[in-house]
Amino acid sequence: MTFSEGKRYNTFTGYYKRLYGERLQKLVIDAGFTCPNRDGTVGAGGCTYCNNDAFHPGYSTPGKSIHQQIDEGIGFHKVRYSRAHHYLAYFQSYSNTYAPLDRLRQLYCEALSHPDIVGIVIGTRPDCVDEEKLDWIAGLKEGRNLEGWHREITDKPLVTIEYGIESCYDRTLERINRGHDFECAAKAVKMTAERGIDTGAHFILGLPGETRQMLLDQCALINDLPLLSVKFHQLQFVKGTKMEAEYEEHPEEFLTMDLPEYIDFMVDMLERLRPDLYIERIAGEVPPRFVKKTAWGLIRNVQILQMLDKRLEERDTTQGALLR
Repeated sequence: MTFSEGKRYNTFTGYYKRLYGERLQKLVIDAGFTCPNRDGTVGAGGCTYCNNDAFHPGYSTPGKSIHQQIDEGIGFHKVRYSRAHHYLAYFQSYSNTYAPLDRLRQLYCEALSHPDIVGIVIGTRPDCVDEEKLDWIAGLKEGRNLEGWHREITDKPLVTIEYGIESCYDRTLERINRGHDFECAAKAVKMTAERGIDTGAHFILGLPGETRQMLLDQCALINDLPLLSVKFHQLQFVKGTKMEAEYEEHPEEFLTMDLPEYIDFMVDMLERLRPDLYIERIAGEVPPRFVKKTAWGLIRNVQILQMLDKRLEERDTTQGALLR
């Protein structure tokens, strides 16, 4: 079985190319949100692995307007992705539905009013959505709710909600101070997908107490969710986080892999994931200044994807191979 672009797995870049006819580049936006797991609503201190500064570029800061961040992001990405002509505003930092609906309207429509933006991606927590917000976002995807904002490109913007789920195991979620359980995540995903909104999810591989078999078994739980896409990345120990200290004290409780092992393990996971599920990411990149050591060296994501392609070919296997 082969997928788009001659791959052996279902790439999310291929999804956008088929949907829009070209590559779409995400521009990270920091709209100044916080998180209920930080402000005391759900908890304090945040998730034990979290330092948001490690996960967004320098052009993305809350002191700048949405349009300024977009303009600077376009300039930044034109160096690496010169073929990209249209962009998605990616509301990434913290929980980007954690505000009253009127505030969300202002922010999302401001991003969509930029002439080079054709859609938005909203990163959030599953406990930060409700039916009213999801109904309004669904209307936005259908071209409603844009009154008063000038649209030059499309009347129906692309809209994705991406949930940080991180693990399907409640014991893990409690240990990392996540502040919600898996049932909450599953409910949010179903509510979102039922409204026709593209729905993605993020998972971290290697959280404390989780084994290889647990992560492989998790694939069946992921398959049961009405997700369009998934992101995976290896656990990285960011400086100053509670998890960094936990790892230094109890390294035996963490599943760590060198890069060849991780690539082989990702092949094992892909074989267990349904073939219609788009794979947006298999590994994460944290700037070296945020970690004490880069366990895999200074390797870029594109090189990791090349290694994955090669290993899938060597093993003559594909995404979903074990589900046939």
